[in-house]
Amino acid sequence: MDTTIANTIRQQIGGGALFMLGAKNLVAHKDGLSFKVGRNAKGVTHVTVTLLPSDTYRVHFQRVWGTKVTTKADHSDVYVDCLHTIIESETGMYTSL
Repeated sequence: MDTTIANTIRQQIGGGALFMLGAKNLVAHKDGLSFKVGRNAKGVTHVTVTLLPSDTYRVHFQRVWGTKVTTKADHSDVYVDCLHTIIESETGMYTSL
């Protein structure tokens, strides 16, 4: 499987931001990247960033608790410069100092 898109998304979010989010279990998909985030005020446990054909991103926030999966938020047509803002607003966690 080609992980070019996932690696690009990881670089665009940045290692520092992923560290501050407590991101772990990074999984490359055909057209995106998923990861688990640390405990936060909004109850989000997983984030999936998917590249859309329009060269923008879909950012999907979920809470996974056992076998129960709840969608907390879903944003489409997100430009790369807005990734940090969306992640911060939906998780309540900072991505930079």
